[in-house]
Amino acid sequence: MPQLVAFDQPPSSSLAAQIAEVLDRGEALCILDHRLSQAQRDEQLRILRPTALVNASGARTALDGGLEVEEGDALCCLTSGSSGVPKVAVLTLQALEASARATSAALDVDTQTDVWLSCLPWAHIGGLSVALRSIITGTKLDVLPAFDASAVTEFATSGKATLTSLVATTLKRIDPALFRSILLGGAAPPENRPENVIATYGMTETGSGVVYNGLPLDGVSIGVDQSTGGLLIKSPTQLRAYRNAPDPFTTGPDGTPGWLVTGDAGDINEAGMVSVRGRLDEVIVTGGEKVHPITVERALANAEGIDELCIWKRPDEEWGERVVAFVVPLPGAEVSLEGWSAELEALKPWERPKELVLLTALPRLDSGKVARRQLN
Repeated sequence: MPQLVAFDQPPSSSLAAQIAEVLDRGEALCILDHRLSQAQRDEQLRILRPTALVNASGARTALDGGLEVEEGDALCCLTSGSSGVPKVAVLTLQALEASARATSAALDVDTQTDVWLSCLPWAHIGGLSVALRSIITGTKLDVLPAFDASAVTEFATSGKATLTSLVATTLKRIDPALFRSILLGGAAPPENRPENVIATYGMTETGSGVVYNGLPLDGVSIGVDQSTGGLLIKSPTQLRAYRNAPDPFTTGPDGTPGWLVTGDAGDINEAGMVSVRGRLDEVIVTGGEKVHPITVERALANAEGIDELCIWKRPDEEWGERVVAFVVPLPGAEVSLEGWSAELEALKPWERPKELVLLTALPRLDSGKVARRQLN
């Protein structure tokens, strides 16, 4: 049976080469989050259960108690763990190849002239998928160990990079026009964004984004579970199974099995456009009305004075729960609910925040996602 090789290294061109060698040998890989403490990385090892570990110097050591993977498996990746212990999604080489091909086709990537710039963590699919696309398609790759606005700008202005993947917070720190295309992941992408910035929807379980600007990639099917309002996905890019949890599949709207239960609420219009309304288990119920935080976040994405924003709730004696805006202001900015009147006008009355809380930073999970439930 194939080995599962864990890498305890920051992103680099050297690590990309090592990953390519592992895949060529028919082994599977997983990436520890180098930003974490040793104790936290040890916990990741406990959850992932690899059979070998490659350290920062490239030395490989066999590990006791590891679990091999099945033939064809190529990647074990930790989910964000927003609702408990992270799951280990197992993706096959076939799924990774399908993801790389679909993304490259959607972006019209030219393997001779385009260059991917990686600047997000590789311990999570959003960052690692950039490297995997390069390895699988033969597209050139430049790597930064972490996001740095000056360095990203330098790569783009010097012509060293044409494509990259960012999240909304990092997008604000650069000039998007410097790149031919930017894939934007994470929650609540700004609605008013340049044409070259593509809002993506996907997750670890789908091997990166599978919906671009509301439209599924080629080969990807999206449905809605009418009993829950949750989005379902069937894609050649999706996981084979979880390593440490039951499989997340169900029968889809076409009556066939193998549809991925995403846990996200959403809609599909007559033109096939997908709208994601946020996690099913993160709905605010105020006065009997349901509010999806992501709807409010999108409305306020370009509001004046906001550096980072998260919408969540607090108990309310009259309404049960009230909508609260937790905000990290831009340096020197004065923010208030009254100052957002134009943006809030687009929301329904019960969706509008009733309270503003200013913070110096938003709490985050190891994945970088905002830990919404830690806000109070």
